[in-house]
Amino acid sequence: MKKMISLMMAFVLLLAAGCSQTSSFQPKERVKIGIMLSDVGLGDQSFSDSAFQGLMKARDELGIFFDYRELKETGTYEKGLTELVEAGNDLVIGLGFMVQQDLEKVAKKYPKQQFILIDAVSNLQNITSITFKEDEGSFLAGVVAAMLTKTNNVGFVGGADVPLIRKFANGFIQGVKAVKPEANVQEVYAGNFGDDKLGATIAKQMIANGADVLYAAAGFTGVGVLREAEMNKKYAIGVDSDQYFYAEKAVVTSMLKNVDVALYTVIKQYVEKKEVPKGTIELGLKENGVDLAPIRVVTLSPEQQATLEKWKEKATNGITQ
Repeated sequence: MKKMISLMMAFVLLLAAGCSQTSSFQPKERVKIGIMLSDVGLGDQSFSDSAFQGLMKARDELGIFFDYRELKETGTYEKGLTELVEAGNDLVIGLGFMVQQDLEKVAKKYPKQQFILIDAVSNLQNITSITFKEDEGSFLAGVVAAMLTKTNNVGFVGGADVPLIRKFANGFIQGVKAVKPEANVQEVYAGNFGDDKLGATIAKQMIANGADVLYAAAGFTGVGVLREAEMNKKYAIGVDSDQYFYAEKAVVTSMLKNVDVALYTVIKQYVEKKEVPKGTIELGLKENGVDLAPIRVVTLSPEQQATLEKWKEKATNGITQ
């Protein structure tokens, strides 16, 4: 009888634990984080997925709760952000420069709420801005592209012609020219971060025009670029996260934008001190905000490796010429 009672009690506790994950009850001592993802949302194999990895690490290692919204569900960023505030999250995160306008609207309505804006800068007191030196990481991507091209012709595909994506492009072009001043860089902006077929079409045209190394800063559109490069036996460089696994015969490296590291670090500070830094945080090579993924597909010669290390040291110190 005692054994039966023990089993029943264990079952009740197990059931209660399972229900607690789906109920609205949240222990007060656990920090709650809400994030409004960028336009494509989960599955972009880039920016949003990287941020999600940071939140999952914070959940597993710091014991936080987190919730998220996607544009395809809420219709507007403002609605999703408002829902996250009203759900009682301690921190509400807006991911991507496209979220800024709606995030600032919501921040003005809820002046006591603490917000974090990724990839853009806000002057509102209750918004902490986190930006990255994408040009530094992209510079290194350009160095790699210049060392690998046999046609002296490489390509850059951006998701949109906006200042942020121009930072990727400008850094990449500077890196290419630092190694091979005579090289040609084709530059195309897709106007879309979520269309892999469009990315493939752009890549196909670039390859037809002589490009043999392609770098894409275009979210899921960029995945189409990587796969088209692979189909044509050309080299490619991924972005934001290590994208080697999407085109394993083409992706020689990726420009890592460590959104996951940045989010985890800020959340850890909040968990420990119940505050986040004010103003703007800018992260580059020196701060581990950007970097290159391991070199794969090709093996750099000792001379090429030395060239890459030389330019990485210069770029870390802010010198790209």
